[in-house]
Amino acid sequence: MPETLSISIVIPTYNESASLPDTLHCLSRAAAPLEIIVVDAGSSDQTRSLAEEAGARVLDSPVRQRAAQMNLGASAAKGDILLFLHADTCLPCNALDSISTCMSQLEFAGGAFFRRFDHPSLFLKFTCLLADWRLRLFGWSLGDQGVFVKKTRFQKIGGFPEWDIFEDLEFSRRLVKSGKAAALGPPIITSGRRFGDNPIRRTIKDLILTWKYLRKSKPLKNSRVE
Repeated sequence: MPETLSISIVIPTYNESASLPDTLHCLSRAAAPLEIIVVDAGSSDQTRSLAEEAGARVLDSPVRQRAAQMNLGASAAKGDILLFLHADTCLPCNALDSISTCMSQLEFAGGAFFRRFDHPSLFLKFTCLLADWRLRLFGWSLGDQGVFVKKTRFQKIGGFPEWDIFEDLEFSRRLVKSGKAAALGPPIITSGRRFGDNPIRRTIKDLILTWKYLRKSKPLKNSRVE
């Protein structure tokens, strides 16, 4: 029989009271027991109380940086598998079972999900198809794709680099150097709020920053990607 693996879900937050309840509701449909850790960076809204009401364990982060918050949550997690989830992202049904089944196979170092935005833009739908291709071909993923990894492997590769941007892409690139990355479906649904009314302009900006990162492979300053 395959090994039964426990899952800890780490959600970094800052003023996410509008989005977090939907994300936690999606997790409440899971049949298997799981640990939910919300790492909050000093929210001034109801984020903390909403998380506690939903049964999540809430940690206080001394810094407001997604990478540092996720590393803090990972250090406190008790599960065999870590799943890093954005506060505005909902998992599909049976996603956790898919992760557990996948990670019971030794060939996989970790992985992520295909992704779709809750945004009407056809352009963004096309970019999601390109992201599917990137995940399949290279194993590279971004934080809004629900990155997962065994805790022992996470520790071995040093966790997330505590950069303001591209900590997720850098982590996935390190991950695939240690083993194969899984690409899971059906897609997770994440907010397209950061694209606003002009997704093409924002995407071009993101692509330029990504090109600079890949060219230098080091953190970029003063160019935060939310």
